[in-house]
Amino acid sequence: MLTKRIIPCLDIKNGRTVKGVNFVDLRDAGDPVVLAKQYADRGADELVFLDISATLEGRATTLEMVLHVAEQVNIPFTVGGGISSVEDVNALLQCGADKVSINSSAVKRPELVNELADKFGSQCVVVAIDAKQINGNWKVHLAGGSIPTDIDLFEWAKEVEQRGAGEILFTSMDHDGTKNGFANEALAKLSEELNIPIIASGGAGTIQHFIDTFKIGKADAALAASVFHYGEIPILDLKNELKNNNISVRL
Repeated sequence: MLTKRIIPCLDIKNGRTVKGVNFVDLRDAGDPVVLAKQYADRGADELVFLDISATLEGRATTLEMVLHVAEQVNIPFTVGGGISSVEDVNALLQCGADKVSINSSAVKRPELVNELADKFGSQCVVVAIDAKQINGNWKVHLAGGSIPTDIDLFEWAKEVEQRGAGEILFTSMDHDGTKNGFANEALAKLSEELNIPIIASGGAGTIQHFIDTFKIGKADAALAASVFHYGEIPILDLKNELKNNNISVRL
C-alpha cells in the first residue's frame, strides 16, 4: 500500500509566509525558510511553496528563497507561482526545487503541461486547480482564485492528466481556511476518474478531517497551512492517529 503524504503549504507574499480565509484576509505566519526546516525536522513528507501574488504581479517566484530552502531541507518540495515557461521551471529546478506547480499559466496555454512533462518528466509537473461550486458545478478559478472561468474542474483535471501532469493539487476555494473539512465528494470523484495522485487542499481543521479525506475523499496526499503554521496539529500526532486508523503513513 502506498503511504499517504502530509504536506504543509507555505503561501508566500513579499518573501513571507501568509495565511487567509477563502483566499483573502491574509496574516503573517513567519519566515518560509525557518518554517520549512521545522517541518522537515518534524515529519512532513513534502512541502509546497506557492507565491500567491506572483501571477497577479507578473513576476517569477523568488529563486533566492528556493536556494535557501534547498540548503535547509531533505524532503521533496514543490514551488509554484508565476511559472509560465520551460525556462522558469529550469531555473527553479536548478535552485533545488523537486517539482513545480502551475495553475493559471496552464489554463491560458495548456500546451505548457506537455512541454514541461516532455522536458522534465511528469514527476516534476503538478497542476494546481483552484475551484469553487457555482450553481452546483465545480468551476476553475485563476490568479489566486480572483478570476472565475467556465471551465469544469473534472474535465480540466482529465485534460491535464492526458497532457502529462504527474499530480493534481485540488484546492476547494469554498473550504479554504474554514477548518470545516476537505471537499471529499469532489476529491473522491477526481480519484475515481484519474490515474495520477490527487492532493487534497482547503479545509483542514482537525485530525478527523485528514482521516476523512484519505478514507472518504480517496486523496493520495493532504495539504494544509494554518493548522500546521500555528501549531494546532503537530504532524507526528497527526501521523500517529492516521496509523491508528489503518492509514499507511511514513513515521
